[in-house]
Amino acid sequence: MALSASEISTSGAQRYAGRWTHAVTRRAFVTMSGEQVEELLTAHAVRLAQALSAEEFSADPAREVGRALVEANLTEPDTLGWSLRALGEHLVDDVVPGLRLPDQATRLTELQAALAEGFALALRDRTFAQQERISRSAWEARNEAEQALRDSEARFRAVFSGAAIGIGIGDLTGQIVDVNQAFADMLGYSRDELREINVSNLFHAEDSPGIWELYEDLIEGKRDRVRIEKRYFRKDGSELWTDLAVTLIRHDDGRPRFTVAMVQDITERYALQQRLRFQALHDPLTGLPNRTLFFERLEAVLQDRQHDRRVGVCFLDLDGFKAINDTLGHDVGDKLLIVVARRLAEAVSSAGHLVARMGGDEFVILVADVDQDGTTVEVAESALRAVAEPVYIGANQLAVSASVGIVDRFVDDGTATDLMKAADTTLYWAKAEGGRGRWARYDPERAAREATSTALAAALPSALARDEFVVEYQPIVSLGNGGMRAVEALIRWQHPTLGLLSPDQFIGLAEETGLIIRLGQWVLERSCAEAGRWHKEFPRARLMVSVNLSARQVSDPEIVDQVAGALRNSGLPPDLLQLELTESAVMATGGEPVRALRRLASTGVRLAIDDFGTGYSNLAYLRQLPIHTLKLAGPFVDGMRAHDPASVVAERIVDALVRLAHALGLSVTAESVETPEQVERLTALGCDSGQGRHFGTPAAPSAITALLRSAEMPGS
Repeated sequence: MALSASEISTSGAQRYAGRWTHAVTRRAFVTMSGEQVEELLTAHAVRLAQALSAEEFSADPAREVGRALVEANLTEPDTLGWSLRALGEHLVDDVVPGLRLPDQATRLTELQAALAEGFALALRDRTFAQQERISRSAWEARNEAEQALRDSEARFRAVFSGAAIGIGIGDLTGQIVDVNQAFADMLGYSRDELREINVSNLFHAEDSPGIWELYEDLIEGKRDRVRIEKRYFRKDGSELWTDLAVTLIRHDDGRPRFTVAMVQDITERYALQQRLRFQALHDPLTGLPNRTLFFERLEAVLQDRQHDRRVGVCFLDLDGFKAINDTLGHDVGDKLLIVVARRLAEAVSSAGHLVARMGGDEFVILVADVDQDGTTVEVAESALRAVAEPVYIGANQLAVSASVGIVDRFVDDGTATDLMKAADTTLYWAKAEGGRGRWARYDPERAAREATSTALAAALPSALARDEFVVEYQPIVSLGNGGMRAVEALIRWQHPTLGLLSPDQFIGLAEETGLIIRLGQWVLERSCAEAGRWHKEFPRARLMVSVNLSARQVSDPEIVDQVAGALRNSGLPPDLLQLELTESAVMATGGEPVRALRRLASTGVRLAIDDFGTGYSNLAYLRQLPIHTLKLAGPFVDGMRAHDPASVVAERIVDALVRLAHALGLSVTAESVETPEQVERLTALGCDSGQGRHFGTPAAPSAITALLRSAEMPGS
């Protein structure tokens, strides 16, 4: 009697299927999920249990289970082996526990055989089906390949014959196998004639050697393709420029087989390119090489870093060319440039030097090989002589001259930009030295100094904002009693990298950039504030502070308000502030010196002429000005040295100046006092005060405070 569904252990079937699933998925890749496999095998386990326990036994269900395993792609040999073993060893215990049939062992054996038979038959059927599909696919593929080959050959022949560009096929020896009509027409040969020619016979005599090397690399299999612009000779001897692309065709095993060349006639395009390149690299007015071509040549020279090779540049600029343009017109100016360009080319080109126009009236000469120290100078002088000859343009006879900046250096001493920057700087030096027809040679030390000055000028505004400036004070001592009666405020720049800079390193830059007004105002306010604190702490000292004013400050309409504001904010009495002006600063006020200085004097401050004797030394003019003090320039005092015959003359000059100053009611301060002998002589001449290293060098405010404090101590 067959078992009903309720008599089969569901949990046992699932347990049996779980073992089965584990064995299947562990041994092979399965496209279904584990849950799907287990559900399928659970159903098969039930079918096998029912077949085993049926009253009328049949092994067909096991045969179907074997087929089902194959259909589910559970086809690994280990899968079949495990399934057969598990059928005999675990099916009864797991799925139908307690089943006992007289022929149970026989039934199990037949089920195993049927399962294996179904599995094998299903595999055979699937293999036959796959072989049939493969055979059919191979047949179809062969037919398609043969058709594609026929189509490809037809297309190639159509392209080969009808292409507008030339196509040629050559073997590995360079022998031409076939060409199309377009190729033959380009070269002026027939196709049959070209089939008798080797590729090497078509190479142009002026072809670069590298072209043949590229072709050899191609036929040797080192390259797969080459594309170049190449010249050919036509059959009639004329030149043909082409865009040539050669491709290597290989055997299936990779060995080179033959080459295919595709050639396009670019003769007209090449000629146009050459015309455009000439226009791009030459000056349209003079026909000389332009800036771009010059830098190309210069870069090429600098790249050739031969040992000890030197390169030179002469940067030339016409003197007064703007005046010619402005007075005679640009047409005359252009004609002059054409003449100058021709003369320069004739003067130096014969020696192999390149002459180029940089723009405007600037020309440059490249000396690619400087063989001795004076070579570049000789080139520059030759150019100056050529330019200096009179030029006749219409009714105008023009006297022309030029200035030249000369640089020569080793090729590895910098870039092209560095070289031209140096040449431009040197040309500026030649212009600045005055005169016409001059040349100047590059001096690295001078350039470094100017570069430092430029950097300092650029850094001045931010330095003021960052409070990098400090003020030091140098004592001014009475020659009568030796007491300190004043201090001169001297600005210093505490540069973050260069250290402490003296005024002569940056004051001129401040005047050039216009920052001197802000800087001078800062010194004025800082000095008045410091002097105000000294006056408050040491009122009996009556220490005066002397502050320098520049010519721009004197001319500034707001100078009086600035002085008044500094005095008001510091609490310093006006008579304890002395403003020092140079003679040139006083004279630079033009028609306003008396008015400007009287407005300053009206605030109650004292006025002094600094470095008197180095400028105009106009004592008569000083009578018109509200001046209180003359400060004798250092060279006069420096000349008053012991055992120096010239000291007698210096002493007489100082004596005269002191007498005249006193006659005008002015006090006199001697600068640069360094020795006791100078102090003694100046005192004897009636000089009122002195300043210099003998009395003390410029010092920080704290040092002046210490001097004032020691002067007030008992017994000092």
